[in-house]
Amino acid sequence: MKTSTPIYRLKQTARRKARGEGIPLHAALDRIAVEEGYRNWGHLSRRQSDGRTVTALYRALAPGDLVISAARPGQGKTLLALALAVEAMKAGNPACFFSLDYTRADVADRFGALKIDPDAFDDRFVFDGSEMISAGHIIARMGDASPGTFAVIDYLQLLDQRRENPDLMTQIRDLRRFARARQITFVCISQIDRSYDPARQPFPALSDIRLPNPLDLELFDKACFLNGGEIRFEAIAGSEAI
Repeated sequence: MKTSTPIYRLKQTARRKARGEGIPLHAALDRIAVEEGYRNWGHLSRRQSDGRTVTALYRALAPGDLVISAARPGQGKTLLALALAVEAMKAGNPACFFSLDYTRADVADRFGALKIDPDAFDDRFVFDGSEMISAGHIIARMGDASPGTFAVIDYLQLLDQRRENPDLMTQIRDLRRFARARQITFVCISQIDRSYDPARQPFPALSDIRLPNPLDLELFDKACFLNGGEIRFEAIAGSEAI
């Protein structure tokens, strides 16, 4: 489905709407997207993309990377993670999706938005929606995973919600060691603190990651931030060595 006018003009219209009505830019972008027949701006942007952004992003990841992907709600974090999983499977690698938030039906719906039939990848895609998900659970489940496997964790802030689980810092350290040793790429979806204002800052930063419990973000190798249908990808300077 094509937009009624080029995306850059839609963005201009959204900026005028934001200024004229005194609303945040992201809200204006979402309104414009709905008028064009999309769920929100992230949905519009992804559907207008030719796929090269996701392909380039996947190629920028390396086996053993621990990646944090963060954005405000409705910006397409989960859809991007699944699109990256699709890229991994197209390359012949297995992909896993561990979620404490989504159901199997939710994931099927997101694959539908990507126009992907997960059955086309045979047994290369694994979904785990267990309430017991933690680093220990993930490591045990992926005990025989081959190098190059791509795994998504949805989402970071829920890993230590059960009292019997280790603290978040310990879990991420364990995942990092496992990722390095087995050459598995992990993408951890993350929430952004409510104080982040997209009108003042085009993309979130590491300092905007919502951390209800202590976590050294330099345990991650790379970061991916989304806002308004656009992506900012960066290496994390000073990423902690093991």
